[in-house]
Amino acid sequence: MIAIEKTLVSEALIEEQFTCNLNACKGACCIEGDSGAPLEDEELGILEDEYPQYRDYLTDEGRQMIEDQGHYTIDPSNGVFKTPVLDNGACAYLTYEKGIALCGIDKAHAAGHTIFKKPVSCHLYPVRIKRLPDYDAVNYEEWDICKDACTLGASLKIPVYVFVREALIRKYGQSFYDTLHATAEYLKNRQEQDQS
Repeated sequence: MIAIEKTLVSEALIEEQFTCNLNACKGACCIEGDSGAPLEDEELGILEDEYPQYRDYLTDEGRQMIEDQGHYTIDPSNGVFKTPVLDNGACAYLTYEKGIALCGIDKAHAAGHTIFKKPVSCHLYPVRIKRLPDYDAVNYEEWDICKDACTLGASLKIPVYVFVREALIRKYGQSFYDTLHATAEYLKNRQEQDQS
């Protein structure tokens, strides 16, 4: 583990390689899983306030669920706020484009219709954060549906932390990312020296 500020970062973020391959997985991470994506407390009000700006980018089923049941749910096992999911397991905030599941909020943001990009936990995926009393545990989550992303990442030689660079900066700031990158470079150089 790498200690940076108030986080412990798994070295898997440096060692493993990853690049989303939507043509292969069809956005399966927005459809499969046991529950919705975790939400930050400050995202709850933003989801509600910005809803009129991204509403038209969602599926009819997603809009209906949000308007009937609310913008988020609470996981009874741990009290974490999460995105609502439809009966088929799909996130209520998704949309489809050419058979690929995409975040409707992100589509609205890209079109300049909302200030909110998407929940930071979605932006960070496949990185997951577990909040502990004194620090955040920042881990790489391996999932079978992402095997094509691992293959593509390996072919392009893109470490996980580089793939989620923008999201890590959004969550923890530029200084955090710069420290992580410097640590990754140091470890890489040390490994190369050990092998020579």
